[in-house]
Amino acid sequence: MSYTLQQLAADIRAALERDASSEGRREVCRFVEKALRDEGFVAENFGPDRSKPREVLYEDAKLGFCICAHVYNGPASSAAHDHGPSWAIYGQVAGVTEMTDWKIVRPAKGDEPALVEPVRTYELKPGMAHFYDVGAVHSPKRVSATKLLRIEGKNLDTVKRSSIRPAV
Repeated sequence: MSYTLQQLAADIRAALERDASSEGRREVCRFVEKALRDEGFVAENFGPDRSKPREVLYEDAKLGFCICAHVYNGPASSAAHDHGPSWAIYGQVAGVTEMTDWKIVRPAKGDEPALVEPVRTYELKPGMAHFYDVGAVHSPKRVSATKLLRIEGKNLDTVKRSSIRPAV
């Protein structure tokens, strides 16, 4: 029997109710990896009818976390960013995402953005999940079609993000 979206949501909710700290969020990563390995889950939630860069599949009424499907049909990248007061987990379904982690070298001040420098670059491959805590600055780059399952601590459509730019 396949792992379902409802089971994933229930597992995430239970993990976060037990421990809402960074450690509890790391436990959520393990559930994301379980979903990524389940062919039925992937077929149900990332079939040919899914083609949007971002689609909220589930939003938890009590805790506010979201489960999102992201489908990129070609190259796509994002500038260095954080998720404001939220956290996120990126789970690679298909394709490869090159991810860069950044460190803040000068915090935002007034109207001036925070300045960041790259720390490391790595690849997220199918079946892998990675946790980005509150304030973790990162930037994804995709050179071809990709699909990812992303868990957001709260719906990022409603979150004001920090202004960030590279120091160089």
